[in-house]
Amino acid sequence: MTHRTLILFLILILCTGISEVFACTNLIVTKGASSDHSVMITYAADSHTRYGAITFYPAADHKPGDLCEVFHYETGKLLGTIPEVAHTYSVVQFMNEYQVAIGETTWGGLDSLGSQPGAILDYGSLMRIGLQRSKTASEMIQVITELIAEYGYATSGESFSISDANEAWIMELIGKGNYEKGAVWVARLIPDGYVSGHANQARITTFPFQKANNWNDSKQTVYHSPDVISFAKKHGFYKGSDESFSFSDVYNPLKFGGARFCDARVWSFFRKINKEIREGQEYTNYAMGKFSRESKFMDQSSNPNGFVSNRMPLWVKPDSLISLQQVKDAMRDHYENTPLDMRNDPGAGPYQSPYRWRPMEFKVDSTLYLCERAIATQQTGYSFVAQSRSWLPAPIGGIFWFGVDDTDGCVYVPMYCGINKIPESYVLGNGSMITWSETSAFWTFNQLNNWAYSRYNLIHPEIEAYQKQLEKGFENEVKSTDQQALDLQTKNETKATDFLTRYSAYTGNKLVSDWKVFYQYLFMKYMDGNIKISEGHQLLDNGNGKNVPKKPLQPGYGKDWERIIIQGTGDRLKVPKD
Repeated sequence: MTHRTLILFLILILCTGISEVFACTNLIVTKGASSDHSVMITYAADSHTRYGAITFYPAADHKPGDLCEVFHYETGKLLGTIPEVAHTYSVVQFMNEYQVAIGETTWGGLDSLGSQPGAILDYGSLMRIGLQRSKTASEMIQVITELIAEYGYATSGESFSISDANEAWIMELIGKGNYEKGAVWVARLIPDGYVSGHANQARITTFPFQKANNWNDSKQTVYHSPDVISFAKKHGFYKGSDESFSFSDVYNPLKFGGARFCDARVWSFFRKINKEIREGQEYTNYAMGKFSRESKFMDQSSNPNGFVSNRMPLWVKPDSLISLQQVKDAMRDHYENTPLDMRNDPGAGPYQSPYRWRPMEFKVDSTLYLCERAIATQQTGYSFVAQSRSWLPAPIGGIFWFGVDDTDGCVYVPMYCGINKIPESYVLGNGSMITWSETSAFWTFNQLNNWAYSRYNLIHPEIEAYQKQLEKGFENEVKSTDQQALDLQTKNETKATDFLTRYSAYTGNKLVSDWKVFYQYLFMKYMDGNIKISEGHQLLDNGNGKNVPKKPLQPGYGKDWERIIIQGTGDRLKVPKD
């Protein structure tokens, strides 16, 4: 087994195995929509069996005849080999040394297009290989689609967020099943000053059809396979006019779950930043799975095919510029202060938990019910905010803000895209889903988050406060780190790379160490249903100097839950009067 094969094998064993495939969220913020003029995309890799770690592929030169082995991203099966290119770029998880980044969400689509015999490339391998071979987002779209055309597409429908230091794209594709080799696809440039997102439901509807994909035309804002419409007509998936063709409605027809479990997450992000979405009842109805099929869409364009007419736009303009911290916080959303807020119904328990254990659907007396699926969810393996900054040299400008476990309880730590080594706490192989490691970030954060779930409204506010403190500190550190790296790079690029690597490694490892201490403090403070008195992150003694705590608080369950407790118990819990 070659070194390259071994690395890929370990990645697949440790980091894959998706039991709930349709379970990721991407948010997209363009340069003109962000407060610091950076481009940002996010990704939450949500799976009950996914381990959070950072993979690293160093830049490499290859000889003629060298082959790239392609393993299925989820199963680990060797799908085949393709020729290597002369040089591949370094990649930190899903961001390369040129600040190009990618995220994905799976939506499946038409059953007949779900598999393609003999195909070599699945979505995960395309993401990795595309990053290794691309210097811009549009180049990555070209690389991915040309590879698919030549070697086939081995998985079902996908949406991709693809960004660089200047622009961001959304690309959606689905294979051609048994009909033909390859895939049909569309990619659209998000207009500067706008934001977009996707969450396991195809989002591109109608689009301006192009005569050709001119990859060298910087003004071209749409790319697509030449047969994206004709293929659907040829095989009976669509019978309307070319002008009214909707990629999403044809290849991933909307169902209740596509809105309620999937697009509702995008709606929750949009409504935070856009008044029209926030106040539009039709959009709220859509997020709740209540569809309209009017003769005109919300933008007043005609709807001759009778598609769902109240679905959200592909992108919206934010009411004000969006900060990096707002993007991080958007990844921590549970539908708070919306009609889907989970904190105040009986399922929240006495501690107002915005979490619901799986399965997502359950049946009572032959009636099917659901649990909401928010952006923040307990089963996240890892998430990131990829930030690309055009005013800095690429190895310094790209920051891969990485967090493990539930986004609500993670801390996004900065990993510069130009580093040449991963911190030990985050490195692949340091622990797994079935192997404990005291030094792994994944298990450290899971330990605290699972403790917080037990009394969410008491413990989580302390987590959130420390989380904000640390992330604000990292943002301030990055400013000085940028400048030091710039100063070094003018003299010696290798020294600049080493400096960024040392900073990222120190910061990542120290965060995990600090988080362990924080967990120990919170565990002691909230054990046995009590709340010990604290100051800062220190528990206070009773003043006698013998390590005896002050008398703890005993908040109980709260009045609302006490009323629920006595419902249905009759007089069993009633204390008689003397």
